[in-house]
Amino acid sequence: MVKASTGYRSKTRNMLRKHIRERGGVPRLSKALYPYNIGDKVVIYINSSFHDGMPHRRFHGLTGTIVDKRGKAYVIKVNLGDKTKTIITYAVHLKPFTQQNTQ
Repeated sequence: MVKASTGYRSKTRNMLRKHIRERGGVPRLSKALYPYNIGDKVVIYINSSFHDGMPHRRFHGLTGTIVDKRGKAYVIKVNLGDKTKTIITYAVHLKPFTQQNTQ
């Protein structure tokens, strides 16, 4: 038997799969240019076709608050259990927070 791989994207076969009509290369331009402000709540939703600035899979689906902007990326504070984590990611991997996005 071969030892199972434990890479950065291991066990993400279903999590990072896209719907058939969402497949393709470049994400929508309006999604990358959405104006997020400091203090906004966002949902981390990983776009698997855009590898730059991709957060770890454990943060997929979590809600956080934007703290800062660094170049094209955003700094987000997320509560994970009883700890507060800081994530630096691109806007392509974010969605604005609404009650519909959390379900």
